[in-house]
Amino acid sequence: MKVVKESEVVENEFPSPEASWDAGDLGCGELVLGLFVRIKKITPGGIFRVIIQDPAAPEDMPAWCRMTGHKLVGATHPEYLIQRKEK
Repeated sequence: MKVVKESEVVENEFPSPEASWDAGDLGCGELVLGLFVRIKKITPGGIFRVIIQDPAAPEDMPAWCRMTGHKLVGATHPEYLIQRKEK
């Protein structure tokens, strides 16, 4: 096991999320609609945190981000961090 010295700790490169949403176990349709509405409310380039219990989320979230132009900057199921596209 590698011991990490305090001087080697890198600060998170992303700011704290502007908004969060616990989507529970919502599936694809309801989830996509909820994400669409909520992510529009944060500033372009801002970070949105969503918690999704749906077991398909690890495949769905990267695909949704690719299709919408947003960037998935963190993903540890069930938590996902999305950076809103600039425009």
